[in-house]
Amino acid sequence: MHLFQIRRWVLESPPIEWAVLQLRELLLGALRQGPVPRHVAFVMDGNRRFAKSHRMETVEGHNLGFEALAKVLEVCYKSGVKVVTVYAFSIENFKRSKYEVDGLMNMAKVKLAQMLQHGDLLDRYGVSIRVSGQKELIKPDLLADIERATTSTSRNGDAILNVCFPYTSHEEITTAIRNTVLDYSKPLPVHQRPFSESHIKHTIRSRHLSVAASRIHDRSRSPSPGGASDMEDSTSSSTTLNADSPPLDSTLTPKVDDDTNEELRSKYPDPESITSEILNDHMYTAGLPPLDLLIRTSGVERLSDFMLWQCHENTDIVFLKCLWPEFDLWSFLPVLVEWQWRRKKDEERERVARPAARRVVKPKST
Repeated sequence: MHLFQIRRWVLESPPIEWAVLQLRELLLGALRQGPVPRHVAFVMDGNRRFAKSHRMETVEGHNLGFEALAKVLEVCYKSGVKVVTVYAFSIENFKRSKYEVDGLMNMAKVKLAQMLQHGDLLDRYGVSIRVSGQKELIKPDLLADIERATTSTSRNGDAILNVCFPYTSHEEITTAIRNTVLDYSKPLPVHQRPFSESHIKHTIRSRHLSVAASRIHDRSRSPSPGGASDMEDSTSSSTTLNADSPPLDSTLTPKVDDDTNEELRSKYPDPESITSEILNDHMYTAGLPPLDLLIRTSGVERLSDFMLWQCHENTDIVFLKCLWPEFDLWSFLPVLVEWQWRRKKDEERERVARPAARRVVKPKST
């Protein structure tokens, strides 16, 4: 019998389970007294290696990984975490054997159904499910179940479970840029067009030319002895109204000048206004709080194309050696405690630096 199975059997015995539950509640209550990360992400790595080391089917390893996820989610939401993002399936995973891919898809279908039928965890903490990724790669029957799960939990507003399935960060960033380009290729509504200098100049010029053309037309219909001088006066008058206007004979055939091009460009959003915030609004995580903590199990120290855009200077990235099915409260608790300790240190440094920044050095009196 493997050590993992012995440990699991001991922890699931009624007296030990009760004692562990009481201790867990005590520790989580203590954690809630300090700062808690609002957004935590997990790379659930190590299911296959765990199954191989315990002589199980690969799908059974993934099944145990899902059970570990359910326990970790309860710890997160009970401690005050608002958003949990999990790397459930990479687009690159489609390169694995058809047997494993089909097994993962079938397991996702079964677990979604179980989660909705016995949704104690979702209802207790008010969790809504979001699925982020290239959904067109998902089979229609599974996609229908996903849509049903997201719709049935959409009214829950206390916490979020963001499932990346199937997902890669490169695909997310590419999609966000593509959607931003599409938005900036659409003309602005009329009421949003800016009052540019070229737009005003073009309007005044058009009105002057219209008046001049009307005068020429009137003179040509009712000639007089002084017609030539009147024509000159009309031309002179129109020229005086707008000194920049070209001669009348050249305005009879309109030309598209630089000002007109600038006006046409002003009908579309300015590409120079694209910022990181605008791109962020087109990401799958739009509207979610910044990523505070990212954890990867199995001892592999890389992000594997996950949350590359969302990781920022204040994101703590932690790599643990335990495999994902082994990940539990006792693996997670030290990470949360260390995160709290770092945040308290940062807050102390900010409190010390704030008065120093406000201090004004008075000049010496002479």
